[in-house]
Amino acid sequence: MLAFILRRLGTMLATMVCLTMVVFFMVNLDPNLKKLAISQLDMRTPADQLESWLVKNGYRENFLVRYGQWIGVVKKQPNIDAATGEAKPRFAFCNEPAEPHYGGILQGNFGCSTKFKTTVSAKLWPGLGATGILMFWVMATMVPIALLIGILAGMREGTRLDRTLSVASIATTATPEYVSGVIFTVIFATWLGWLNGSAASATSQGVTFYNFTLPVMTMAVYGIGYIARMTRASMVEVMTQQYIRTARLKGLSFSSVVIKHALRNALIAPFTVIMLQFPWLLTGVVIVETMFRYQGFGFTLVEAAGNNDIDLLLGCSLVSVFVVLFTQLISDIGYAYLNPRIRVQ
Repeated sequence: MLAFILRRLGTMLATMVCLTMVVFFMVNLDPNLKKLAISQLDMRTPADQLESWLVKNGYRENFLVRYGQWIGVVKKQPNIDAATGEAKPRFAFCNEPAEPHYGGILQGNFGCSTKFKTTVSAKLWPGLGATGILMFWVMATMVPIALLIGILAGMREGTRLDRTLSVASIATTATPEYVSGVIFTVIFATWLGWLNGSAASATSQGVTFYNFTLPVMTMAVYGIGYIARMTRASMVEVMTQQYIRTARLKGLSFSSVVIKHALRNALIAPFTVIMLQFPWLLTGVVIVETMFRYQGFGFTLVEAAGNNDIDLLLGCSLVSVFVVLFTQLISDIGYAYLNPRIRVQ
C-alpha cells in the first residue's frame, strides 16, 4: 500500500506540473496581458506605453523563466528605473524586495493581486476557508440524506417507494444549480417572505439565510440525486447476492441482514462517488457563490477572471488542481481499503 501511495503521489506531482504549465500558458496569452496593462493604466494609453509597462513588470520575459519564477525555482528580478537606475519592486503593495529573490509557490508566495492591491494569499485563503465551511455543511446535509434515500429505494426495489424516490432523485440531478437557486429564492422570498431584505444586506462580513443557507440547499439538492441513484444501484446488486439469501434462510431478520451484511458492501461504490463530489463542489461554488454573493473561493475566482488578475487566477487554478488530484487519491486508497478483493501490487 505504501508503494502504491508513493507512486500515486509522484503521478499527482507530475500531473500538477503539467496542468499548471498549461494554465500558466493560457492565462499569459498576449490578449490577456494587454487587458491587464490597460486595467493598470488607462484605456487611452498608447500601445507603446502598454508594452513598456509589460516589459518593466517582467511579463515579456521567456515563458519558462516566468513559470520558474512563479514556481519559485528562478529568481525574480526587480524593476530598474530608467531615469535613476534605482531598483524598485514590481508591485509596492505586495512588499516585494527591491533585489533579486526567490518568491514563488515553493516559498509560499502566490504573487500579487493587481485587482485588490494585496497579496494573493490575503484573498485566496480567506475565500477558500469560507468555501470550506460552505462545502462542509453541503456534505453534512447531502450525504446522509442521499444514502438514506438510496438504501430505502434499493431495499424495496420495484415498489412504489422505489419509483417515487428514483423519480425525485433524477429530477434533482437534472436540475442545474442556477435553476434550483432561482426556485429557492422565489419560494423563500416571494411565497414565504423569509428573506426580509437579507439579500440586499449580504456581505462578506455577515452570514445570512440568503447568502449561506440557500447556497447549501441549492448545492445539496443537486448532489443528493446522483449519490442516491448510485447507492440504490449498489444496494440492489448486493441484495441479490448469494450470501444475503443464505443469511435470510438462516432466519436472520430483514433489518439485521441489511445492517450487518448488505450495508457495508453496498457503500463501497458510493464512497468513491462521495469523494468525487469535492471537485464538483469546487466548480459548483463558482455559480452558486456568484448568484448568492457569498464571498468564497468561487466568488474570488470569478473576480480574478473578470479583472485579468493573473496571479490570483493562477493561485485559484493551483488550488483547484490540487483538490481534484488529492480527492482522487483519497478515493482510490479508500476503495482499496474497503474492498478486500482489491489487491494493490
